[in-house]
Amino acid sequence: MNEEAFNVSVHKFLRKVGVTSQQEIEKAVRAALANGKLKGHEAMPAKVTLTVGAVGLLVEIDGAIELD
Repeated sequence: MNEEAFNVSVHKFLRKVGVTSQQEIEKAVRAALANGKLKGHEAMPAKVTLTVGAVGLLVEIDGAIELD
């Protein structure tokens, strides 16, 4: 295995996940604020599930997104 290529590939994937996740969260929160579903002071539980089927990886990451 080429360690450098592997590390670069993982980094690119995680950057894509981070950027896409942030954009989708921001879009959903703005829509929920606009339609009154959120007031703007909430802390919302959040979870990400990471899978890499070829190596049997399944990891759930829990956290919270705070608006205030």
